Amino acid sequence: MIIALHSRKLETERSKFIIDSIKYIIDKPELELVISDALAPYLEKIEPELSKGLKVFSNTEQLRGVDFMISIGGDGTLLQALTYVQELEIPIVGVNAGRLGFLASIQRENFQTTIDALVNGYYSIEERTMLALVSDREDLFGGIKFGLNEFTILKRDTSSMIVVHTYLNGEYLNSYWADGLIVSTPSGSTGYSLSVGGPVVIPGSENFIISPVCPHNLNVRPLIVSDSSIISFEIEGRSKNFLVSLDSRSEAVDASIQLAVRKCPFKAKLVKIGGQDNFLDTLRKKLNWGLDNRN
Repeated sequence: MIIALHSRKLETERSKFIIDSIKYIIDKPELELVISDALAPYLEKIEPELSKGLKVFSNTEQLRGVDFMISIGGDGTLLQALTYVQELEIPIVGVNAGRLGFLASIQRENFQTTIDALVNGYYSIEERTMLALVSDREDLFGGIKFGLNEFTILKRDTSSMIVVHTYLNGEYLNSYWADGLIVSTPSGSTGYSLSVGGPVVIPGSENFIISPVCPHNLNVRPLIVSDSSIISFEIEGRSKNFLVSLDSRSEAVDASIQLAVRKCPFKAKLVKIGGQDNFLDTLRKKLNWGLDNRN
């Protein structure tokens, strides 16, 4: 079994967890480990002897044949791991090395039992819909034009709002006078979309959420549409440049660009281990549902 491991630089007190995790994997004769090019220089700095001999991957093609991708960090690290996996749909194990995450939900203390569960086949796969960006600029986001959480259009400066003319399957929907517009998947409904007043949508609901950022028309509210929809945009404003983002990646574009989003042809596959937190467990803990702070 081949396991790929991705992480970013962690605080000093968490470095030991990375080292212990790698040692646990390579000590198992049935496992082969490869690490990401983002992790390799960090590991070489903190534990040079351990880094020797480990294979390093830097692109999707080098992950062919890998059985699992392990992401150690937070939700942002897992989203970055997806940019390596892409259409290979390698199952991703999200190990949380920071605060409670919605995607990286496996806690550090359960790492070894998680590896044992993978070896013995005691796991399930949860598929998550992603969205794909369609644009006349092929180089946008380095050609990696998909996201698990959301696609966002934002004004670039603080001086004036923008107008995002939005179309649903080619039919005019609305013109959003706002600071921006978010199109979110159910997975992303607990992120940026939630912070601007969007609803929480359970993964697997087959929807997209369109949420304006600081709308100037107070009667404009978030809208839920089918994820079979194609949502296209025309942007205008005093500034000729705007920001667009896919998950945590962002780029500046000009108003002449053509933009649309649709359901991605491939999915993110997240590994779930029995007895560990599921989405509803994480939702209650993260949002403090069911708690009475008076007691």
